Amino acid sequence: MHLPRQTVFQAGALGPCRLRRGWYLYVGSARGPGGLRARVGRHLRRGHERLHWHMDHLRPWVRIHAVWWTTLQTTQERDWVLAAARLPTAVAALPGFGASDSTCSTHLFAFTRRPQFEAFREQAGAAWVTPVPQAWR
Repeated sequence: MHLPRQTVFQAGALGPCRLRRGWYLYVGSARGPGGLRARVGRHLRRGHERLHWHMDHLRPWVRIHAVWWTTLQTTQERDWVLAAARLPTAVAALPGFGASDSTCSTHLFAFTRRPQFEAFREQAGAAWVTPVPQAWR
């Protein structure tokens, strides 16, 4: 996703969050009611009556350019966070963002250039088991 200008926004218990203009990658999972379709659909829409996820607070400020996903029966979320952190120019963007139920320090990463799916897929390695991950653009 792309943030066109520096922004300060409130993200629940995280309080005021400041992000610089640039490219971002958020790692999440969709295990709740409605699964993947419901969660991605929610994140693609701007503005929610009830702000629940950290991403709900960030969403009004960013333009989503792609969604990468796979439909595994087990969660690989931690592996994907580690893969994102290993991408060239990746910087942890906001401590605690998206990580309320995780041992990872953040699930949001900043980049100087748009993150590339193939580079992420390569870093994720064994975390991508069948089915093959897909990208929406």
